Parts: sequence; structure tokens; C-alpha cells
Amino acid sequence: MKYTLIADGRSDTVLIPIIDWSFRQFNVTSVGQCADLGRIPRQPSSDDQLKAVIDLYDCDVLFVHRDAEGQPADLRREQIAEYVVNAPRPHVPVVPVRMTEAWLLIDEAAIRSAAGNPNGTMQLNLPDILRIETLPDPKRVLHDALTEASGLNARRRARLPIHRRVHRIPDYISDYTRLNSLPAFQSLQRDIRALLDRR
Repeated sequence: MKYTLIADGRSDTVLIPIIDWSFRQFNVTSVGQCADLGRIPRQPSSDDQLKAVIDLYDCDVLFVHRDAEGQPADLRREQIAEYVVNAPRPHVPVVPVRMTEAWLLIDEAAIRSAAGNPNGTMQLNLPDILRIETLPDPKRVLHDALTEASGLNARRRARLPIHRRVHRIPDYISDYTRLNSLPAFQSLQRDIRALLDRR
């Protein structure tokens, strides 16, 4: 299954390993790519933009991401449905309750490894899995955890390439099963199953 992710921002490319893992749960091999909307000239409509995306990033299915950011998830899903109403490919909505970074807070060992200090022992104070989607700013929580996990002094912390470290976290996570306790992630799994059933 070849898919293209249309995401809110470049940092949301960390969704690719999560989507790939989700497909594997249904015994489907997937190849994902993230559309760089900056490569696409401004289009007069969303239909034209989607056609341009498909031209550059041909695929079997589109994954369209929107962070809920405090808005009802159903509202974001409706907005996605309006955006892709005439899309030339089927689509799957991806709507984390707050923002994508919340889904990376599930694995302390992965955060320590991505920070470059896998054997560190400093307290990271990560939230319980059932709280991560209620955090007002999961991105800040994740960045703070990575900074603390690095074990660097204040001067060197200031030079820590935090966004690059965020993108490394999925390299150290092989199992996202814990996310199945979250309603937003359950919705993603149901939508992938529905997509596969239709095919």
C-alpha cells in the first residue's frame, strides 16, 4: 500500500512510522511519503491542490492530518472530509486530540535514546498515557523531556537540535500498542481497517 501524508507541518512527518506500524497490524506492507506542500505552487482550490499533490506524490491513498488543538475531533474530521470531497484517491483522516507530539510521549527509553543519552537516569516526569491527550502543550512537554534526557549543561542545551531529536524518537519505538488506549488513535485504526475492507 503506497500512501501520501498531507500534514499540518514538517514536524508531523513522525506520523509516517506510526501509520506504517498500523498497517502492519493488518498484515499490510506500506510505503509512505510526506507531501511537501511548499513544492506546490498556490492553487485556486483544494481540488486543484490535491491533484497537484497526486501528480508529485502518486499513491493509493491519502492520509490527511490535522491536529485538533482543543477543537472537537469530529470538527477536524469534517474539515478534512470537505477538503478531500473530490479527491482522486481515498483518504484516511489523522486527528491527534492535541498535536502529534503527544503520541511520542509513550516511550521513555525512546526519548532518552533520541536525546543521545540512552543510559541517563534523570527524571523526565512524563505524563501517564491516559493524560497525554489532555495536555495543553504536548510539544513543550516533549521538548522539555528531550532536553532533560540529554544530560547536557545549560550552555550545550541551548545548541541541542531539538526538532531533529524529535524526528529520531520513532527510530527507537517498535511498538505503538500503548496508543490503543487513546480514542483518537482508536479512530485512526478503525479508519485504516475500513479503508482495507473497502479495497
